[in-house]
Amino acid sequence: MPKAAMEMHPRKVIVASCVGSALEWYDFFIYATAAGLVFGKLFFADFGGKGTLIALATFGVGFIARPFGGLFFGYLGDRIGRKPVLLITLMMVGIGTVLIGLLPTYDQIGIWAPILLVAMRLMQGFGAGAEYTGAVILLAEYAPTGKRGFWCSFAPAGVGLGMMLASSAFWLVSQLPQEQFMDWGWRLPFLASIVIIAFGLFVRYRIDETPVFETIAAEPEKKSKNPIVESLTKQPRNFFVVLGARLAENGFGYLFPVFGLSYAVNTLEFPKDQSLFVLMTSYVVQVACVIGFAALSDRIGRRPVYIAGALFGCLIAFPFFWLLESKSFLASIAAFWLAQIAVGMMFGVQAAYFSELFGPARRFSGFAFARELGSLLAGGPAPALATLMVSWASGSSWPVALYSIFLGLCTAYAVWMGPETYRDDIAVDQLESDATTLRARAQVA
Repeated sequence: MPKAAMEMHPRKVIVASCVGSALEWYDFFIYATAAGLVFGKLFFADFGGKGTLIALATFGVGFIARPFGGLFFGYLGDRIGRKPVLLITLMMVGIGTVLIGLLPTYDQIGIWAPILLVAMRLMQGFGAGAEYTGAVILLAEYAPTGKRGFWCSFAPAGVGLGMMLASSAFWLVSQLPQEQFMDWGWRLPFLASIVIIAFGLFVRYRIDETPVFETIAAEPEKKSKNPIVESLTKQPRNFFVVLGARLAENGFGYLFPVFGLSYAVNTLEFPKDQSLFVLMTSYVVQVACVIGFAALSDRIGRRPVYIAGALFGCLIAFPFFWLLESKSFLASIAAFWLAQIAVGMMFGVQAAYFSELFGPARRFSGFAFARELGSLLAGGPAPALATLMVSWASGSSWPVALYSIFLGLCTAYAVWMGPETYRDDIAVDQLESDATTLRARAQVA
């Protein structure tokens, strides 16, 4: 390992990845929270009573931009390095978030309000399309042998922390009188990003490039000329394993918290501050599960833990809604905590697993593009689709539960079809290594 890499071990790398992801996803998730609570009334008030549905649909718009961000920044990450991309994506999402906090509403500028909101959402999505991937790869390419799952878990743990911060911020401002909350209070979590994004940039600027990329940079012939094409042509099975693995993890991650929050407040008429408090506490459970199950995958493998998480999500799909519909505070806590266990089991393992599925010269592109395509298919449309299903079923949640089970079964099958990777050396391109071994055996024969 290069000397610079040794000097980075381990605190700066973990902090840069975890804190950066937390700040990035704080920005991304406060949009989701606001879409479920306020955007329908402020930006889509003149849309025939469908404001909340349309607001949740604009949340999905960000996912349309994410695969393009994954393509663009994934290519840069494989060509110019991991660190520059980590800085650019963090800044892009931060700028989009702060500008949302400054936008005039529909009552002030009419149709331009939702148009500008969607434009800022697209900016967020384009940057987020590679931010998480970069944070994970940073950890994976520094991680010591046998602890890659545990190390990589700090990136998804950072996501959980960011979501907890987002729900906490909205819980705090929801204590304001309703008129003040709707007038200016909702803007405060967005505007606060200007401070925390600056801190995130400072943390990430101080890290060094990963040792794996330094090796590639020192030998230009190892760089891929078109990493995204190579990830599809050289490792097509792994590409589609990532795509399928995302369906349940990302679908559950937005169905249960984002749609679940909207369903609890708007359909079941839970108090807003109570629902936000329950959601906030559930992310503590997610963070604990992310780290714990990722560490377990270092011992027994990525696939069994991931598949167990997908199947557990299927098992709790109906109970999640039954618990909410009881309208009990304690039951709602149990519902959101169970959901976060399922998400945490998959999300924690996913970080190391996806990094291990692609060779070092095409890792950023393959990981980012496949992952964000999965986001577009699962997490992006999930809240709006679930809202339509409930409306179609006259307020009943059973179609959403069935949809959740479908996603879970798809993911379990995709991961079952994939390779086990937890003992692989990710500094080595496994395809090239296998080809070298076969040539050596042929020469001996």
